[in-house]
Amino acid sequence: MKLTIKQTIALDYLEDDITRELLFGGGAGGGKTALGCYFQIKRRLKYPESRGLIGRAVLKTLKETTLVSFFQVAKMQGLYAGQHYRYNAQSSQIDFFNGSVILLKDLFQYPSDPNFDELGSLEITDAFIDEANQCTDKARNVVKSRIRFMLDDYGLIPKSLYTCNPAKNWTYSDFYKPDRDNVLDPDKKFVQSLVDDNANVSKYYKENLLTLDKESKERLLFGNWEYLSDPSSLIEYDKIINCFSNSFIPSSDPFITCDVARFGNDSTVIGVWFGFRVKIFRYAKKSIVEVSDIIKALMLEYRVPLSNVVVDEDGVGGGAVDILKCKGFVNNSTPLNNPITHEKDNFDNLKSQCYFKLAEKINNDELYIQCDDSHRQLIIEELEQVKQKSVDNDGKKGIIPKDRVKQLIGRSPDFSDMLAMRMFFEFKPKFVVGVW
Repeated sequence: MKLTIKQTIALDYLEDDITRELLFGGGAGGGKTALGCYFQIKRRLKYPESRGLIGRAVLKTLKETTLVSFFQVAKMQGLYAGQHYRYNAQSSQIDFFNGSVILLKDLFQYPSDPNFDELGSLEITDAFIDEANQCTDKARNVVKSRIRFMLDDYGLIPKSLYTCNPAKNWTYSDFYKPDRDNVLDPDKKFVQSLVDDNANVSKYYKENLLTLDKESKERLLFGNWEYLSDPSSLIEYDKIINCFSNSFIPSSDPFITCDVARFGNDSTVIGVWFGFRVKIFRYAKKSIVEVSDIIKALMLEYRVPLSNVVVDEDGVGGGAVDILKCKGFVNNSTPLNNPITHEKDNFDNLKSQCYFKLAEKINNDELYIQCDDSHRQLIIEELEQVKQKSVDNDGKKGIIPKDRVKQLIGRSPDFSDMLAMRMFFEFKPKFVVGVW
């Protein structure tokens, strides 16, 4: 196999004593999958009895694409199935003659297994995630946590290779953008590789890319990470990222908003607001009584009046509303009057009205979010999914339904729902006492 310059640079990072995570690619035809397969083969041959992982969002797709590339790269290295390695389709495993193993894994975040318990007590030496932009940050972190097998035996550090095309998710926020801004962590690296960097690709590959639509060409041919590809998105990605550093937002009246869950996979998320500065708290498996007690304690601690508290009243949240005697947020209720025109805006329900207002606030850099680091990426993923349904429809404006968002991110958008509920108070009538 004749490596490209970009592949050689990437391999240097994968073999040093500093880099733990490498993102490679950022365009089509740059030799992404070939690099990943070469990396895995080289490590298995160099370190007998070690274990590598090749993962992708869908195992079936991995076997139809990545695995085909694996066989091709192995052949280029003079390795043949049945002689140097054996592939077991049933167990999704590749066994080498020296005892090394490559495990093929499905990394989609299924609602039935949001924490990837299926990976269980898996121990691996290193990992390669192909088309990593299709996997959640949770999948990436779970795989990272499993890299510990035989590291001390060989004096190695954990190594993860991710390949992808441009996308506005963790690959952008954790690798591309920090690299662009020269603030990328020392143990992370990003190497952009495009079709023109790969002399081994067929000349017809680029010709085909040139025939693509403008959006696809920007992303796949030119490696443009900043190109806005979804006209239905209500919030700019960079503005979402800004929310976590907009510390200049002034403090003002206190509020509490709460999206309630009860003994399920969803979480109860509470926001304590001072104007549009919000501090976020997340709780798992709390009863309605427990949630109500937590809110009462936060009201006391942060001096939030009951009139400035709103709780999601749909489903079990109605119980907390009854206990607290606070305002209830009914998602599908009639939109409130616009405080300027004093007329109802053209939204399909209150939830859509509040989400559109939230998008306006974020796009104007008028929101500051304080949260645990573990919650940051979850919030980003949820806000990315705030999209307008039926963009070309002249009817009432609305957002895509919650069930659709759950399918896209593998969980309920508890954080963004809580944030949107704060906008309820922007439409609530405000009474001003005049001076006589």
